[in-house]
Amino acid sequence: MARVYNFSAGPSMLPEEVLKKAAAEMLDYQGSGQSVMEMSHRSKVFDAIIKDTEKLFREIMNIPENYKVLFLQGGASTQFAAIPLNFMNGSGKADYIVTGQWAKKALAEAKKYGDARAVASSADKTFSYIPKTTAADFDPEADYVYICLNNTIYGTVYHELPDTGNVPLIADVSSCFLSEPIDVSKFAVVYGGAQKNVAPAGVTICIIREDMLGNARDITPTMLDYKVMADNDSLYNTPPCWNIYITKLVLEWIKELGGLEKMKERNEKKAKILYDFLDSSKMFKGTVVAEDRSLMNVPFVTDSEELNAKFIKEATDAGFINLKGHRSVGGMRASIYNAMPIEGVEKLVAFMAKFEQENA
Repeated sequence: MARVYNFSAGPSMLPEEVLKKAAAEMLDYQGSGQSVMEMSHRSKVFDAIIKDTEKLFREIMNIPENYKVLFLQGGASTQFAAIPLNFMNGSGKADYIVTGQWAKKALAEAKKYGDARAVASSADKTFSYIPKTTAADFDPEADYVYICLNNTIYGTVYHELPDTGNVPLIADVSSCFLSEPIDVSKFAVVYGGAQKNVAPAGVTICIIREDMLGNARDITPTMLDYKVMADNDSLYNTPPCWNIYITKLVLEWIKELGGLEKMKERNEKKAKILYDFLDSSKMFKGTVVAEDRSLMNVPFVTDSEELNAKFIKEATDAGFINLKGHRSVGGMRASIYNAMPIEGVEKLVAFMAKFEQENA
């Protein structure tokens, strides 16, 4: 069976090595006589899986000891409400930098619970850049500052974190999770949905500094109270067991490749191949300012909707799938997450060059 090159923004492709190992263990996980999909989350076998997964996360991301690692449900979008319910309870104020639809939605959710405001936005230029801020832009009384580190739809990323002074920084890292090293100690909370770089859709990983816990509002649903989940080691209820297991396999794959430094090198090489082509092409062009380009999500366009549509159709027929841009912006987008092999990007660029020659 021939596998396609899947450039989906999420759910995205998984490493073939991970899929093969999961397939081999599908009916019998390490001699237990059962699949991970059917074992009790209270069993000793699964307890070892979730503990090993957390241990690998801590090792690979170099997570300090005073941070909790939680495996939750509800996707990143559920955290849009959980964050203000848990943390916007001092001054009742929070500052958001709006760099795309997901930060915009997070802000709208936070406004239901307190005085949340946008201190900066790149909406004026279709979120094609990261707005510059200084410490003076933020309210020193704010309970936290919120950013989306990598913007899936628009292909922008923070290469330098905003200076928030003494205000805790919270980041949604869904679409750049595990793509390169990050200094967790610079954040109060780092969280992300798994379905782009970590595992299938269904588990959300939250990394939370311990001093942030224990301040949830009385109205906070138990399932959204981070302290409840931390106190129960992510086992307050039945967690997404299979997804946590796949997370473990992905982390083992990353470790085998050499960790996040090696993953960054690999991702930089892939992105350079595609961006170099876009910069030299007469037909295709990137839509993001060069200094804020993402390694993970690369949006691009031609000068006509008809040509865009023709390219997407012919690319799909050639085995390059899910290149259509998000419905809110159109055009094309190649998401080149960790699992995308370098040869996939090389072959895409070769196809684009051929398409340009044939349609010039």
